[in-house]
Amino acid sequence: MVRQLLTGNAAAAWGARLARAEYVPAFPITPQTEIIETLADWFADGSMPGKFVTLDSEHSMLTAAGAAAATGVRTFAATSSQGLVYALEVLYSVAGWRVPLVLVNVSRGLSAPITLGPDHNDVLAARDTGFVQLHAETCQEVLDSVLLAYRIAEDARVSLPVLVNLDGFFLSFTREPVEIPEADRAREFLGDFTPVQPVFRASRPVAQGVAVLEGGLYSYFRYQMHRAVQNAVAAHTAAATDFERLFGRRYGTIESYRLDGADVALVMAGSFTTKAKAAVERWRSQGRRVGVLRLRMVRPFPAAEIAATLAGCRAVGVIDQNLSPGLGGIFFHEVAGALAAHQVQPPVLRSFIGGLGGKDISQAEFDHVLETLESAHAHDGPHEAELLFTRTEWDQVRNRLALAGKTWERSAT
Repeated sequence: MVRQLLTGNAAAAWGARLARAEYVPAFPITPQTEIIETLADWFADGSMPGKFVTLDSEHSMLTAAGAAAATGVRTFAATSSQGLVYALEVLYSVAGWRVPLVLVNVSRGLSAPITLGPDHNDVLAARDTGFVQLHAETCQEVLDSVLLAYRIAEDARVSLPVLVNLDGFFLSFTREPVEIPEADRAREFLGDFTPVQPVFRASRPVAQGVAVLEGGLYSYFRYQMHRAVQNAVAAHTAAATDFERLFGRRYGTIESYRLDGADVALVMAGSFTTKAKAAVERWRSQGRRVGVLRLRMVRPFPAAEIAATLAGCRAVGVIDQNLSPGLGGIFFHEVAGALAAHQVQPPVLRSFIGGLGGKDISQAEFDHVLETLESAHAHDGPHEAELLFTRTEWDQVRNRLALAGKTWERSAT
């Protein structure tokens, strides 16, 4: 084992290298490009045997990745933001082919307006494609999640592509100490790729087409995919057990942080959870019983485990780093559904939108969230998602609008 300072992008590349990915179709996009640049160097100097190919678009890249995986080649690809949604058509197709591969997405807010900062609307646009989804908080978790993703994808109970998500800039270009597993241990963990489907080779050409199916057959195959995604929980549990045995790090479908005896909980995903943990430590030192539940496996959604973990809480605040226009926070509604389905008396639940386009969530804003939750009651009436925004940021918006000859007044937290 070697310990190095790695960016999140470099950690993702190391995950692909340790997994012995043989085929990497690539197309550059900020902030993901460092991943494929690193892999390209390794393919060029012989550190990674196999084939690295640049394609003309993310649409072509994902098509090539799916086709390669169908031939029995361990395949890796990476993209970000507009690239992911440009390839969205193919994500549905590749999942429908039931081919195991790993795709890393480096989250970045979607246009328009354009931004380079991260939020999760890009990756959550893909939540219904049939890809299993894992969301990382740290650079170490990025590397580890890539290895776990291959185990899940190649599990016979699943046989589906897996998407590993990390936040752009906050993880992609941030260096953190990362333990790089020994290659032989990684090989022991993953083994060789033995596809469930028949392997088609150029020496044994096979014509394959997707038939136009009537509704009954189509429903069967779509539901079969749904059950396979659900199987990813058991596959993850088995993989996580072996991973802990070999590498000493344990991962669950969710992470529970200081929730023992907690009266109030925050629910978040991604690297900004680290900010929430810092707030929790400060609150705990003040004697306030607060914890954090981090969403790690987003598809399948671990509803029962979330409900069980939050069972002792009086109030729960979901901070979504995403926004579904006309609905609100995506995770808020999924957590609300999980609690309603699995708890007789769900806690008071409140929705907050924060971190869009990489906007910071300050400790003052976390304090506002906690104060809102501590004073919240179930009978307070209808609740609308609240945008976390400081007075200074509102002043900046008003100044920009004033330069454009417009005015817009809005109270701020």
